[in-house]
Amino acid sequence: MAKTMAIIIFLIILIIIKPLEIINISGVKAVSDEDLIATNCLNVPASVFIDTLKNSMEGVVKVASIVSKFTGFISDFRVSNAVADCLDLLELSSDELSWTLSASQFGKSNGTGNLALDLKTWLSASLINQETCLEGFEGTSTFVKELVSGSINQVSSLVQQVLHMVHLAPGPTHASHLGRAKGTPPRSGGRRLMAKVNDVDGFPSWIRSKDRKLLQSSVRDITPNVIVALDGRGDFTKIMDAIAAAPSHSTNRFVIYVKKGVYDEIVEIKRKKTYIMLYGDGIDATIITGNRNVFDGYTTYRSATFAVTGANFIARDITFQNTAGPEKHQAVAFRSDSDLSAIYRCAFRGYQDTLYAHANRQFFRECTITGTVDFIFGDAVAIFQSCLIQSRKGLSNQKNTITAQGRKDPGENTGFSLQFCNITGDTSLTTGTNSSTNSTTTYTYLGRPWKAYSRTVIMQSYISNVIRPEGWLEWNGNLYLDTLFYAEYMNYGPGASLSSRVKWPGYHIFDSSAQALNYTVAQFINGDEWLPNTGVRFTSGLSVV
Repeated sequence: MAKTMAIIIFLIILIIIKPLEIINISGVKAVSDEDLIATNCLNVPASVFIDTLKNSMEGVVKVASIVSKFTGFISDFRVSNAVADCLDLLELSSDELSWTLSASQFGKSNGTGNLALDLKTWLSASLINQETCLEGFEGTSTFVKELVSGSINQVSSLVQQVLHMVHLAPGPTHASHLGRAKGTPPRSGGRRLMAKVNDVDGFPSWIRSKDRKLLQSSVRDITPNVIVALDGRGDFTKIMDAIAAAPSHSTNRFVIYVKKGVYDEIVEIKRKKTYIMLYGDGIDATIITGNRNVFDGYTTYRSATFAVTGANFIARDITFQNTAGPEKHQAVAFRSDSDLSAIYRCAFRGYQDTLYAHANRQFFRECTITGTVDFIFGDAVAIFQSCLIQSRKGLSNQKNTITAQGRKDPGENTGFSLQFCNITGDTSLTTGTNSSTNSTTTYTYLGRPWKAYSRTVIMQSYISNVIRPEGWLEWNGNLYLDTLFYAEYMNYGPGASLSSRVKWPGYHIFDSSAQALNYTVAQFINGDEWLPNTGVRFTSGLSVV
């Protein structure tokens, strides 16, 4: 005990006497405006951008060094989890800032090739990482947060500066996005959805033939790299063992087939495990389950049953669930930081905080998402297309909120777009509900503003009568109501009436397709450039009949 206290006192003295010093990375030659590939994306001279970016990178390294000193001797379970979160998140920030530097200086990119959007995405992700690090300490009585928060805030300030140095040109409005093409009906049973013009067998024509085959084939016709089976008739019985077998930093797709069964396992795909595809035998056939939660001492970030940070992740035909129950509060079923990831025909089941779309570009197609409070949340650039979104009954007197988007800075390109979705309640919520008026005792809303610049757009979706007439719920009084950005466009159903919607300054009703196009796959996540390579079917624009 005396030794532990001595170490703590030493660390306090070290941090107080020698605060974080943000210095330039040495040994790198000066870069002129002509040498910088990203010059056309900037509001400032290239030298200012590069110097501030390097200072941010150096700051991340120094903060990680400070935080790492607290590993191994913190006895408080919650605080030790928060420390682990910070180290993981700082590593992610280091990667994202490195991608930004490499792409802007040398054209080397892990992104889509749209440099401005790539830089905005990675800088936005790096910014939210520091915020999430500090959030892990909330509710704890510890000196650790105070010791690291000053340094974290310095880094965040630098990242914010870099973020605002990158500008996005207004995206073009393509008439082809409104064209007609083949498609499949949404789960709402109403309008037909379409892929893009000139599709082949229901998929866009520009999807690679091998990826189209991968998605069209039954599981028995796909050749995986490894097989996971509970009965031992595979290469592994645990999913984490299969992930460990995947190569690191790969650019080739590594396919893992998870046979039907209930896998009671916490799964985490780390940042080095890239281009992994995980597929199962179908929703409710292949189930990955866990029950971690905040009530039992985990941070929200670390409560996830399934977490992925490795870029270019694909999942298909799997259920991810957290069974902690509503009384345990925040309990994540699925968390993703994976840039350019696509999730197809999967289910996410939980109560509070079911699906944590934490950061970077994410696409969800034909998924089922079920929960109570803020059950789709985070600060990703995420589109949910043709998904079944179901509120469920939670604690008594508890209000349901479907989304809680966490954009904290107006310079971020983040937000949620829900398109062609079926927004309703499950049987626990709808049993006994009047078919024409909202008579459920659980008030349910489309979303509430978790952070100052929360941004969510819901368009071309069926909204049932479980949604309150006002549509949206405040977070705390008038907080954020003038800075948030919420919008609706061409929704239908008994809960879609706009006559009684909130009158907040930040709430908008789109009256033209030009406004809505900004939040489609083509423009919001630049999906035309990267989704074809995933093989996941998508609708590029606003095409409906």
